[in-house]
Amino acid sequence: MNEIAFGVLGLILLLGLFLTGMEMAVAMAVIGFVGYGVLVSPNAAMNILANDFYDSLESYSLTVVPLFVLMGQLAFNAGIARRLYDSAHRFLGHIPGGLALATVAGATIFKAICGSIVATCATFASVAVPEMDRYGYAKKLSTGIVATVGTLGVLIPPSVVLILLGIITQQSIGRLFLAGMVPGLMLASSFVVVILGWARINPTIGPASEKYSWKERMVTLPAVMWPVIIFLIIIGGLMNGFFTPTEAGSIGTFAVLLLCVLKRDINYKGVRKSLQEALRTSCMVLMLVAASAILGHFIAITNIPDNVAQWAVNLPLHRHIIMSLIFLIYLFGGSFIDDLAFMILATPIFFPAIMQLGYDPIWACIMVSMTVCIGSVIPPVAMPVFVVKNITKVPMSVIYSGVYPFLISLVFCVILMFIFPGLVTYLPSVLMK
Repeated sequence: MNEIAFGVLGLILLLGLFLTGMEMAVAMAVIGFVGYGVLVSPNAAMNILANDFYDSLESYSLTVVPLFVLMGQLAFNAGIARRLYDSAHRFLGHIPGGLALATVAGATIFKAICGSIVATCATFASVAVPEMDRYGYAKKLSTGIVATVGTLGVLIPPSVVLILLGIITQQSIGRLFLAGMVPGLMLASSFVVVILGWARINPTIGPASEKYSWKERMVTLPAVMWPVIIFLIIIGGLMNGFFTPTEAGSIGTFAVLLLCVLKRDINYKGVRKSLQEALRTSCMVLMLVAASAILGHFIAITNIPDNVAQWAVNLPLHRHIIMSLIFLIYLFGGSFIDDLAFMILATPIFFPAIMQLGYDPIWACIMVSMTVCIGSVIPPVAMPVFVVKNITKVPMSVIYSGVYPFLISLVFCVILMFIFPGLVTYLPSVLMK
C-alpha cells in the first residue's frame, strides 16, 4: 500500500470514528499519531504528538480564541441580547413579520460582540420565540428564523470560524474580519427580504404587534449603541493597526465586562458562569486545533494535499466547477459531522488546490465560512436546530419547514459572492492596504 492509499484509508477510518461518537479531537489525534507512527516511526510520532500539542497550546496567536469567546459569553449572560431585541421590537414590531425582523436586527448587532452560533440561538429562542408566540406568529416562522439567524456569527466579526480559518490558512485575521462584514450584512438583508415576502404572501404567519411612540423607542437606543461602539473600537483598531487581533480580543472583553459591571447587568455568579462556559468552549476549540496539527503532519507526509491540488488543476473542467465541487464536499461532510471539525479537517487538504486554481485566499476563506453557515442548518447534524428544539419543544419538522426559506436565501448569497467576488474582497483591499 503506497502512502496516498494509506492516507485515504486513515481519513476513512477517521470519519468512521466520528460516526461512533468519539470526541473529534481525540479521533483526529489518534489517526494522526498512528498514521505518522506507521509511515515514519513510533518515536517520531511521539515527538510529533508532544511538539504539536505544546506548540498549539502555547501559541500566542491562539489566545484570541478564548478572549473573543469570553467576550461573547459575558454579553450572553448579561442579557445584552434581550435588550437589543426589545429595542428592535419597539422599532419594527408594528410591521407584519416585525418581530421576526426584530430578531434579525437584534441578532445582527449581538453578533458584533458574540461569535457563538449556539449562544445566539439559545438566547433568541428564549427571548424572541415566546414573544412571537404571544402575538400569534406561526411556529415555523418564529423557530425557523431563530435557528437560522445564528449563522450570522460565522461571518460577522468576531467570528471564531474566521479566526480558526486565519490560523489554519495563515491569512490575516483582521482582513478576514473586514471581508466577512459585507457578506454578513447581505445574509441579514436576505433574511429580511424573506420575512417581508413571507408575511406579505401570508399575513397570518406574522401579525403586527402594537406601535410604540418615538419616545418609547428612543429610550432603548443606549442599549444598542454600546455594543456598536465596542464593535467599532475592535474593527477600527484592527483596521488601523493600533492593536493585534489578540489585543482586540482583550480590549473588547474588558469593554464588555466594564459595561456589564457599570450597568449592574452581571454579578459574580454571572462572571463565573461566563468564565466556565468560555473555558469549556475554548478548550474544545484549542484541542481541535492541536489535534488537527497532528493529523496535518500525517496528511502532509502522504502527499494528499499536493496530489489533490494537482488533480484539481488538471481536471478538464472550468475552475468554477471544480470550486463548486469542493464546496459540495464541505457541505456533505459537514452534514454528517460537526461543521467546525470538518472545516479544520478538510481545509489543509483543499486549500492548496484552491490556491492552485488561482482564487484569492481571503475570498476562499469567506466562501468556506459560507458553506459552514449552510451546513450548520442542514440535517442530520444541525446544532442550531437542535438548540431551538430543546428550548422551545417544537417538533423538528416544524422548525425545518421554517428554516428552508432562509436556507434558500443563504444559497442565493453564496451564488452572488461566487459571481461577484468583489463583495468579499473590496473592504479589506481598501481599508487594509
